[in-house]
Amino acid sequence: MCGIVGVAASGPVNQLIYDSLLLLQHRGQDAAGIATSHDQFFNMYKAHGLVRDVFRTRNMRSLPGNSGLGQVRYPTAGSSDSVDEAQPFYVNAPFGITFVHNGNLTNWRELREALFKVDRRHINTNSDSEVLLNVFANELQLAANGGSLDEDAIFAAVSSVHRRARGAYAVIAQIANYGMVAFRDPFGIRPLCLGSISTSSGTEWMLASESVALTGCGFTLVRDVEPGEAIFIDLDGNMVSRQCADNPALTPCVFEYVYFARPDTLMDGVSIYDARLNMGEYLGDNVAKALRLGEIDVVMPIPDSSRPSAMQLAARLDLSYREGFIKNRYIGRTFIMPGQAVRKKSVRQKLSAIDMEFRGKNVLLVDDSIVRGTTSREIVDMARAAGANKVYFASAAPAVRFPNVYGIDMPTQSELIATGRDTEQVAREIGADGLVYQELSDLEQSIRDLNPKIKSFESSCFNGRYVTGDIDEAYLERLSLTRGLRPAAGEMATSSAEQ
Repeated sequence: MCGIVGVAASGPVNQLIYDSLLLLQHRGQDAAGIATSHDQFFNMYKAHGLVRDVFRTRNMRSLPGNSGLGQVRYPTAGSSDSVDEAQPFYVNAPFGITFVHNGNLTNWRELREALFKVDRRHINTNSDSEVLLNVFANELQLAANGGSLDEDAIFAAVSSVHRRARGAYAVIAQIANYGMVAFRDPFGIRPLCLGSISTSSGTEWMLASESVALTGCGFTLVRDVEPGEAIFIDLDGNMVSRQCADNPALTPCVFEYVYFARPDTLMDGVSIYDARLNMGEYLGDNVAKALRLGEIDVVMPIPDSSRPSAMQLAARLDLSYREGFIKNRYIGRTFIMPGQAVRKKSVRQKLSAIDMEFRGKNVLLVDDSIVRGTTSREIVDMARAAGANKVYFASAAPAVRFPNVYGIDMPTQSELIATGRDTEQVAREIGADGLVYQELSDLEQSIRDLNPKIKSFESSCFNGRYVTGDIDEAYLERLSLTRGLRPAAGEMATSSAEQ
């Protein structure tokens, strides 16, 4: 999962991009990078670390130009620790392109082989993003047919990318001496939105993974980029768009609404905050069926993303709501941290319990999801150590039983606590006196209530149905071997094409 941004303006954009990346920092804390365009040159700087640590005054001064793009990154399974895999990426042929990508290609190995054997292009990292950049560059070359580019050729190149690439991708690219292009995969799995601001010099444009990056920098959200759509902004700030996919169908990743996106974001016409409130409503109904409400003294969220769901659940069930955990905001997200020991240690560093809120009480803890179970187990232990009498647990998301192959680092079933276990068994594993999961139909409806135009979701980590139709046992086996693990026997997910 990453956060990307692109800005086409009439003045320097380095500060705008920096500020927008700060607003997207929650989408990746491993590395950050910015590339700008100035006087026919690209200027780039990227490094490991948080945005505020990567960029110093000298770095910002080295990034002149009125257009540019940036990315914050967290690495997925099998990726290198080398800064070479941080983004933006750059290729100098045929036109010179800088490129940022959020998502994950599922056929990148096949594409890399074809690029080498057929297209004669060399890939220098193990990043699927570099593969996607070179596919795009090659298709631009073919579309230009030895001449210069125009918008028809650019859109034709994007159409060819859609035909060749599989998986999830939201992309922003700068083409030297032509302008900026952005596009989204035909399912719209990963988010991308467009914003604008009117100045005395004309309209300025920003594209970003989340609307908060736009509004936080003074831009107005215009709309989301449609699945399969491409947007081109030329050097004079003129914007044109075109649908470039044959059969686009909005199928956004449901986990964006559960966990990744900021609550103040609007995504595909849905307020993330309102969606999480709705999740609490539906989860409350499930809790009422599964647990004895008279035995629950207080509802507590696991900060921060579960707070709206917990508040709404407590209100719906007429239960007391209290804040029992204090969060250290300088610790990263635990389920995307490498290594079990590191995740376990970071939970204790990230959260501390207020003993008086737990002592002698039966508490219902609400979290956004349970993935590996490491965090949940530690939190239940902390609640008991703080004096809780009984500890119940509720998840605003269904049981995570399958790997996500579209950019979220949940690559193997053997790491997922719900794989091969029913709800009671998971409750015992995390040490809870009772556990309630959200129903998948309720989760999806909680979002659809806010935008009925979303007919389906990418919910593969819950139901094992992969919308791109190209995921099979061999693919998941290869993913497992990448991490030195094997998938759980008899628990293979299937692609949507096989349902």
